[in-house]
Amino acid sequence: MNALISIIISTLLISIFSLIGIFTIFMQKRTLHSIINYLVAFSIGGLIAGAFFNLIPEAELKLSSQTTFIFVSLGLLLFFLIEKVLHWRHCHKDNCTVHSFAYTSLVGDSIHNFLDGIVIAAAFLVDFKVGLATSLAIIIHEIPQELGDFGVLIRAGFTKQKALLYNLLTALLCVLGGILGFVFLQSIEFIIPYVIAITAGGFIYVAVSDLIPEIRNEMSLKKSLINILIIAIAIAIMVLIGKLE
Repeated sequence: MNALISIIISTLLISIFSLIGIFTIFMQKRTLHSIINYLVAFSIGGLIAGAFFNLIPEAELKLSSQTTFIFVSLGLLLFFLIEKVLHWRHCHKDNCTVHSFAYTSLVGDSIHNFLDGIVIAAAFLVDFKVGLATSLAIIIHEIPQELGDFGVLIRAGFTKQKALLYNLLTALLCVLGGILGFVFLQSIEFIIPYVIAITAGGFIYVAVSDLIPEIRNEMSLKKSLINILIIAIAIAIMVLIGKLE
């Protein structure tokens, strides 16, 4: 029951972050762009560290190193396939293509959030420490994503209330995924290390394919160095969490 409570709290917290888009209304465009860029950098560090310092080592406790990295590689390919089939590419900036993104993103986000819930359930069923690190990695990725998605929905013609409602409804599927994951993964516990390894591959894919390109073209040396520093700080935080007893 302690694992279930942790899963519900974590997934609810992630769902609440879907409402963060409301703050974009009060920000100037230039300020919003800068903030999102730095949040994206933090998200890169969190996802990479979550994969390499938390999920992969945990999977290797149950699987051989070779098997672990086979499934990490499978995770990379799986997330690539999901992105292609569902047009699942998140918006982490304020100038995404509105009409092609707004509606497909709602479908993609719904499935994405449901899978996040399953991932969090699997992580907490392994160990509280792994669950905490995985939840944090997902949360820090959700913040820039939700800021960008909210802006796109507004420009697609959604009212502020409707955009927030849709974001919240899709986010709540994370809770459903967490509960169902808790129920079913316990009966097939042997697959949890494989889920963890696949998740690590997914984290790496999102960081490298989806996020790094968004800050790679930054022309300002100062801002680029700040981004690198933020990535390093995020990695350090995730490593420290991984060492918590």
